[in-house]
Amino acid sequence: MNKLFFLALLVLGVVLIVLGVIASDSIKSDFSRLFPGEPTDKTIWLLVGGALSTVVGLAGALRGK
Repeated sequence: MNKLFFLALLVLGVVLIVLGVIASDSIKSDFSRLFPGEPTDKTIWLLVGGALSTVVGLAGALRGK
């Protein structure tokens, strides 16, 4: 059961990273980078959340019993 949870967390992390990359290429993010020089908060949260979820999911899935 735990392996299934960690694999789901890993998949969720990859999906969040993909959504973050897509959000970073959006028009809204381009305008946000134009004026203050950084991407939108949504983009940052998607990438950070995806990275953390991926790391935790991978560590949990590879961990032995």
